[in-house]
Parts: sequence; C-alpha cells; structure tokens
Amino acid sequence: MRRPTIADLAEAANVGISTVDRVLNGRDPVRPQTAERVLEAAERIGFHGVTAIRRRLENEKPVMKFGFLLKQSHRKLYQMWAEVLTKAAETYPDAHGRAIVRFVDELAPENTANAMLALSRDVDAIGVITSDHPQINHAVDGLEAEGIPVFTMISDLSAPGRAGYVGNDNVKKGRTAAWFVANMSRRPGKVAVFVGSHRYLSQELGETGFRSFFRESGAEFQMMETMVTLEEPDIAYDITRRLLQTEPDLVGLYVAGGGITGVMRALREDGSPVAKQMIVVGHELTNETRAGLAEGVIKVVLSHPARMLADTLVRAMAEAVQTNRSPTVSQHTLPFEIFTAANI
Repeated sequence: MRRPTIADLAEAANVGISTVDRVLNGRDPVRPQTAERVLEAAERIGFHGVTAIRRRLENEKPVMKFGFLLKQSHRKLYQMWAEVLTKAAETYPDAHGRAIVRFVDELAPENTANAMLALSRDVDAIGVITSDHPQINHAVDGLEAEGIPVFTMISDLSAPGRAGYVGNDNVKKGRTAAWFVANMSRRPGKVAVFVGSHRYLSQELGETGFRSFFRESGAEFQMMETMVTLEEPDIAYDITRRLLQTEPDLVGLYVAGGGITGVMRALREDGSPVAKQMIVVGHELTNETRAGLAEGVIKVVLSHPARMLADTLVRAMAEAVQTNRSPTVSQHTLPFEIFTAANI
C-alpha cells in the first residue's frame, strides 16, 4: 500500500503543500487551528510523520497562567469549583495551561479587591466569583487598563472594564424556581427567598425572576420579605428554624444564595408537616444537595453545568489574552441543569 505523501496530506487537510511544509518543519508560524487541522488529517490518512507533527505542535504551544479567585476555602462548593477549573486549565488544548487558585475567606470588598490585585501579578487572566461593589469594580477596571482581562463567573459585575461573564440567565433561573414552587405545592401559602447578599447580581436577578413569576402567575401565593444569609449556613439554619416555628402557612423556599446546608439541617431537625411538605429549591449539585434531594429534604436543584462552565471560561480567558479584545463585554450564557430525586 502506497504511503501517503505531503501532497496527500495537503489535500486531506484542505490546505496548500507549503502550509503542510511549515507545519512539518516549523519554518514559519501557522495558525493553531490550521495546524490542528493538518494533524487531524495526518492521523486520518495514516501519514508517517504524525508523531513528529504532534510533538512539534505540543512544543509550540504557549504557556498560559489562568488565575481563579474563589470564595471561602472551607466550603465544599468552592473546593469543587477549584478542582473543575484547574482541570479545565490544564487540559486546555491550545496552550500549556497552569491554574493558580486562591480563595477569599473574609468577604469584605477590600479583601477581594486586594486579592485580585495580588493574583494579577502571577497570571495572564483572572476568573472571579464575587459581589458587585465599587471597590471591586475599581480593581477590575484598573486591571483592564493594565492588560489583565477579568472574567466573572456565576455572578456578573457592573464594572465596565470586565472582559466577560460566564454563567446562567439568572432571571430565567429564578422564574424556573418559582414555577416548581407554584406547581409542586399542595396548596397556596407563603413563599420565602434567601440570598447571601444583595450585592451578588446573580442572586438579585434570581430573586427578581422568582418574584416576577408570582406577580404574573401566582397571585394566590404570598411573597415574604427577602432574607439574607451572608452566605453562612449557620445563619440560614437559624432563619429557617424561625420560619418553621412562626410561619405555619409557609409552602415554598427558594435559596438563591449560600446557606443551603443550613436550611437542610433545620428541615431535618424540625420534622414537622410544614418542613416535610415545603418545596425547597436550591442551587448547585454537590454531594450535600444530592443527599438532600435523595432524602426529599429539598425538591429541586438548579445547577451550572460545571465542566461546560469551566471549559467556556478558560477558553474565553485564553482568547482575551491572545487577541486584542474589543471593548464589548463577551457574554457566555449557559443552560442550567435541573435535578430532582428522580434524575440524580
């Protein structure tokens, strides 16, 4: 059987012979997408130099340092995000990716701003989960001026200098939570919302969507004032216990921010008919929320597709570093996953 030639490879890859020659010999730069197409064609037709092509492309990849600033290192949710983001950075196909993950345990805005500035000295781009605050936005705009793109994940910022956002449509997420409460409740009654902080835009938009649904389609339900957990399970536990003791008409709870583990602990301990029948909707599928679904303590979890989000974020960060990005903020709106006891 005749061995494939350079001309055969050029035809299979739909490029010129000179382009194949540059890929084989590394004489002049070739666009990464074109080089990958040549490699794919070489593998497909059994070209004898495929190993050399693969090695050369691997050696020519740039080293890129991806910085991720997450919250509260003691929370398993953010430990999970650290693992997923690290894997996405290290497996990014177009660069030798290195992940640098740091946490902000004390959530004061100045701590986040200072941590972001410190992280910027060691990385090419930053992905961050944080609240919307003037001090944080000022840091983001300053980094943009210095050529360090900052992307928000899960919750956006209002900083004009942010490079992009990767996450869900949070209004739609809140409306979906309300749909489940309204349609799964045995009877109309009071409905509560927990947010970690009013400064998380994702939570504020989720609350907006939740309330909007009930104004439009659930007038028989009574919306209670929004309650703040400060992202702390113990605070969420105390608020939930108080509601269970004082609100016999409570039928639904949407936990739009942190604290779901505290909510579940209160529900397990209470064991009253109100606790057992209440429709609780939370965010993010973790080992804890998976157990809550299995037990029936919570009914629905609306979750980011973790690996899709991480891969999308890393690619957006890399593209912002490698190109002169436009002043337009890139929006990557991902679908959210819906989990119940039936599909975990």
